[in-house]
Amino acid sequence: MPTAIAVTSPDLVLPPHDRQTPPAAVQPQETLEGSLTGMHALVEQHGYVIALYSASAAAGPATRRLHTVRSVLESDRIALLGVDLPPLGLALLAQQLRQLSVCDFSPGVLASSARLLAHYIYAGALLNSVAKLDRIPVSLKSHAKSWVPGAQFAVLANPRPQLVRVGQDQLAGPEFGTRLLVATGQLASDWVTGTLAPDWQVQGVSHVPLPEASSGWWGTGKIIEFAAGLYDVSVLYQLVSSVRREECHWCGLELIGDRCGFCAAPLPSEPPSPTPGSPAVRAPSTPRALPRGMR
Repeated sequence: MPTAIAVTSPDLVLPPHDRQTPPAAVQPQETLEGSLTGMHALVEQHGYVIALYSASAAAGPATRRLHTVRSVLESDRIALLGVDLPPLGLALLAQQLRQLSVCDFSPGVLASSARLLAHYIYAGALLNSVAKLDRIPVSLKSHAKSWVPGAQFAVLANPRPQLVRVGQDQLAGPEFGTRLLVATGQLASDWVTGTLAPDWQVQGVSHVPLPEASSGWWGTGKIIEFAAGLYDVSVLYQLVSSVRREECHWCGLELIGDRCGFCAAPLPSEPPSPTPGSPAVRAPSTPRALPRGMR
């Protein structure tokens, strides 16, 4: 069975691209007992579980329960990954991991690939006000403009924060092929599909329900959230497999990047340069950009 991918709420489970993409589990459950039973069943059935949660909710009840469940089960097969993405971007990341879970990646590589994949997700929103937006820097000038009737703002939270007023500037978009997810809240506008999508040259647009946590994350319910990312599993596979694999010195699992997704142990710091006659030491791995063929 493929490694199980879990998210904290049902509205973060996006429809699969194809029949090969497995569903996501929802953890934690409403009660601690239900969470323990459900997580134990996932570990028994799948061997390993990767549970994603919003880094902004690290002190929230759902995250605390996830850590409690892992502690009570005393399992080293549960990876709890706090991701600094808006809700729709987090849902997209979970979908990508679901796609890759059926490939030949080990659980450790799959878990540690989350940080790499998140770097290639362009997540943002169209807002009518930034007065309560505290996730990215907002200037006093932008705060003042948000009180102007009819003003709308395009905000990019990941991979690099950016805020522009609609009609005056453009958001920096991806330089590789993506599919755009759009989730509409209490805001009527065709700017995302009519302007942003053509500007970013996306290869398709899908409309999905707005996650419940989105209004709190963006500071308003008058919102259209969007997220663009890689969607072809062969491209995702090539991206992850292009990064050199290491072995975690603590738990022994494979990983990519500089930190284990399961035990969170970092790679040991680079040893000093070898002296003449001693074996050569490999340089630590770093994520590489997408090959030109993927652009």
